[in-house]
Amino acid sequence: MEQNHLKKQITLTKNSLFEQGYLDEQFTQLEELQDDANPNFVEEIVTLYYSNSTRLIRNLETALIGAKKVKAECSQFQEFCKARNADGCIRVFQQVKQEHATLKRKLEAYFQIWRQGA
Repeated sequence: MEQNHLKKQITLTKNSLFEQGYLDEQFTQLEELQDDANPNFVEEIVTLYYSNSTRLIRNLETALIGAKKVKAECSQFQEFCKARNADGCIRVFQQVKQEHATLKRKLEAYFQIWRQGA
């Protein structure tokens, strides 16, 4: 009885994640790769995802060139990753990309003017 209740809870929780837009069909494809030989495959992939994404964000932060707004967004993204807040990660990642693109345009304009004056 306890095992059936647990399976039902797992199904309801996963369905809720799909309904809320946190997961898509790619997650189902990952689950299909899980088997008796690799019973924790999906959990290991998710753990790797968070570990790698956090590392990449830290690397991006250290590679910044005084890009204050991009750095602030990266720090916020890192916090959401640590908290495993997928919605926050997605939202802030979009802001990181936007700030990165804006900075690129502004620096390109700056260097264009700088080359004319040099």
